[in-house]
Amino acid sequence: MQIPNKLLAQAAGMAALLTLTQCFTDKQNEGERFYTQYCANCHMDDGSGLRNLIPPLAGADYLESHRDELACIIKHGQTGNIVVNGKNYNQGMPAFEQLDKGEITNILNYVQTSFGNSNERFTIREVELQLNKCRHLLER
Repeated sequence: MQIPNKLLAQAAGMAALLTLTQCFTDKQNEGERFYTQYCANCHMDDGSGLRNLIPPLAGADYLESHRDELACIIKHGQTGNIVVNGKNYNQGMPAFEQLDKGEITNILNYVQTSFGNSNERFTIREVELQLNKCRHLLER
C-alpha cells in the first residue's frame, strides 16, 4: 500500500510543478510584450531609437548612469535635454501612468537584458522604492 501512495504523491508533485512552471512561462515574455506595446513605436523594435529624435536603448550608457531614475521616467515621462552615448536628445517622452510596478519592472528588465545590453536586472522592490521616491518629489 505504500507504493501506490508514493506514486500518487509523485504524480501530484509533478502536476503541481507543471502548473507552476506554466505560470512562470506565461510571464517570462511580459517585458517584451509591454516594450512592444508602449516603447517600440519610438525606441524601435531593436532599441536603436529614431535618428536624432529618440535616444537608443541599445547599448545606452544612460541605462546605467541614470538607473535610479528609470522607473520614474517610464511612469511619469521626461522632458528636457538628455545625453545618451555622448549625443543630445531633447524630444519629450510621454508618461505611462497606467503601468504598475510589476509591468515597469518587466519593461526595465527586458531593456536591461536586450539589444546587446547586459545590465543588472531590477527587482520589483527596487522599482517600488524608485516610484515612491519620485511620487514624493512630484507632490512638492
